[in-house]
Amino acid sequence: MKELENCKSLVSRDEKVMSPASRISYFPLVVSRADGSKIWDLDGNEYIDFLSGAAVTNIGHRHPQVVEAVREQLEKFIHNTLAYTYYQIAVELAEKLVEITPGRFPKRVAFGLSGSDANDGAIKLARSARKRPKIISFLGSYHGSTLGALSLSGISLSMRRSLGPLVPEIHHVPYPDCYRCYVGLEFPECDLGCVEFLRTTFKTIVPPDEVAALILEPIQGDAGVVIPPNTFWKSLRGLCDEYGILLVDEEVQTGLGRTGKMFAIEHWGVEPDIVLTAKAIASGLPLSAIVSKAELMENWPPPAHLFTTQASPLSCAAALATIDVLMRDRLPVRADRLGVITLKRFEEMMEEHRLIGDVRGKGLLIGVDLVSDSKSKAPARKEALKTCWRAYEKGLVMISFGRFGNVLRIAPSLTISEEELETGLGIIEESIGDVEKGRVPDDAIRHMKGW
Repeated sequence: MKELENCKSLVSRDEKVMSPASRISYFPLVVSRADGSKIWDLDGNEYIDFLSGAAVTNIGHRHPQVVEAVREQLEKFIHNTLAYTYYQIAVELAEKLVEITPGRFPKRVAFGLSGSDANDGAIKLARSARKRPKIISFLGSYHGSTLGALSLSGISLSMRRSLGPLVPEIHHVPYPDCYRCYVGLEFPECDLGCVEFLRTTFKTIVPPDEVAALILEPIQGDAGVVIPPNTFWKSLRGLCDEYGILLVDEEVQTGLGRTGKMFAIEHWGVEPDIVLTAKAIASGLPLSAIVSKAELMENWPPPAHLFTTQASPLSCAAALATIDVLMRDRLPVRADRLGVITLKRFEEMMEEHRLIGDVRGKGLLIGVDLVSDSKSKAPARKEALKTCWRAYEKGLVMISFGRFGNVLRIAPSLTISEEELETGLGIIEESIGDVEKGRVPDDAIRHMKGW
């Protein structure tokens, strides 16, 4: 690695003017250029990208078709607003989302700018449609940082401390984390104890006829890639049907091919009432979408979910191009194939490296859970940060996240070459080995905040 003189200088300037609330620090990576599955920093260092801008650049950085689509739209007009006018490209995108999202029923679309506002919108839509005040969310969830999305999130006390009062009538129940069960049970002997916990909640403190919606991720991303057992989703769908509760599928991180399906919920064959998508939808341009049963939006009055720059023409152009590339090149299928290869490689690493306690994932959304003790499953947060640092020094961008900050986040673009993928996995194994042998000093991570 070349000296980081320019990167460190820019980081110093950043720290003087940028809010610390806007960044979770890992390393002094100042991006000057990105292409495909690679990033270059301000000092000319090259990195393989296993972060994908937080699972955003699913089809790679600066995909030529996206660049061309945005350029063509740029020549027409940059901004108008859906608040007072219409434009064709927004309608075309809405029609495409209606086509590709799960659910064999008429749908309508509401656009926004980020996953956070999509979650806020889901709260508003569910309450408006059901005329009920309460929302159920799940422990371990991360839905964003606007007030509503933060109120839904159940992953970190520090995110919520001193920010209250948060949005009222949002209640949290355990998510089915079968590696670190919230209630100390074992699957399958537990017989879906998390669903039974929800039933008990309905019988005791949260009347189900006052619940508008359950909002949850099909795979909890920022909790550390937590995947529920196969029977969970159909049980939850049945519970919602029993009480007339809307099921909201939060696909901000898992959508658009990331898990080997266009939307992760498709792994379980369940039709949600509302689907939320953002992140990868426009390959890095700001855009989110709420896609719901049409009837739910029929009487949703303006300006309940209206933003001046929602469905920016440039973002819509990027989104249509992104979806076209995903479908034409069958990238969800490719993600599934590469995911199988990647999981197998990590499972082989588990046999050689005591730090790896668990490996889980679907497609190219994979979590490698580092532990200091395999029996107690004690999270190895410091070791995870050291692994990320050493990988960065070796030319790989990767972060650690999860409920305890100890899970390596593996989320390369779906277009990454098999050679780049193999090189990246090799770097991770070398980095874990270096940490286990004590070759990464504590001082190396003194500036790393992490999750």
